Amino acid sequence: MALRVRKAVLPVAGLGTRFLPATKAMAKEMLTVVDRPLIQYAVEECLAAGIEEFVFVTGRNKSAIEDHFDSAYELEDMLEKRGNKAAELKQAQAATIKSGNAIFTRQQKPLGLGHAVWCAKPWIGREPFAVLLPDELMIGSPTCTAQLVTAHEKTGGSVIAVVDVPRAQTKSYGIAAIKNEKGGLAEITALVEKPKPEEAPSTLALIGRYVLLPEVFDHLDKHETGAGGEIQLTDALAKMIGNKPFHAMTYTGGRYDCGNRAGFLEANVAVALGRSDTAAETRALLTRLLKG
Repeated sequence: MALRVRKAVLPVAGLGTRFLPATKAMAKEMLTVVDRPLIQYAVEECLAAGIEEFVFVTGRNKSAIEDHFDSAYELEDMLEKRGNKAAELKQAQAATIKSGNAIFTRQQKPLGLGHAVWCAKPWIGREPFAVLLPDELMIGSPTCTAQLVTAHEKTGGSVIAVVDVPRAQTKSYGIAAIKNEKGGLAEITALVEKPKPEEAPSTLALIGRYVLLPEVFDHLDKHETGAGGEIQLTDALAKMIGNKPFHAMTYTGGRYDCGNRAGFLEANVAVALGRSDTAAETRALLTRLLKG
């Protein structure tokens, strides 16, 4: 019987250079989509999947993330005393992670995603855990992470989310080769980090959502470097194939790559159009702008 997934690792140490100058003094994960920072969407996705504990792997100038999920006593006290700010008070409180359920640890050098995940090892122990890259905003019900957790409970092994991308884009992703696909779940036979289009084993791209067995740390412990001279998570995962169940889950919900400006703008429009409190005014705004 598969152990329950209770913990998540959120690597948030990146510098966000593609959003300069906005990210010169602000964590890129704090960029807002409508009215929530990207990192809050990732945490809410975890909570909807039953995950309770969070390990944030941070870097320099990321203190705003820790502050965001802390209780803001002065703000909450002011909102409560005003008497007409119940909705705002609820929103502020909803962004707070319970005491003891969040750990913040630093990745002191930018050595790659695999190294960032390895930094969380002391708090994960020997349990299965989720990994979410907040740059990727997933919108859907059930959430992408909830779907992965369900797949893990079914298979008892590691499960990663994939989507089909144009072959020309394989050089930007980790790519999975699969067999025995059934109902959107397939066995993984190989993983390759950012292959050239002509060398890619498929066009199924990893999209920053994982549920992993703790055995991945046995490989990350070696600190072996791969593409770009970094410690790649994909390389460690590739060494796990064939030892325990390892599957790819094709994700079909909404996905927005907020690691680039166009994807970030698309996410804002899509989320605003999908919310009952912002849909009408957003549609009217877009109509007016397009006419101009």
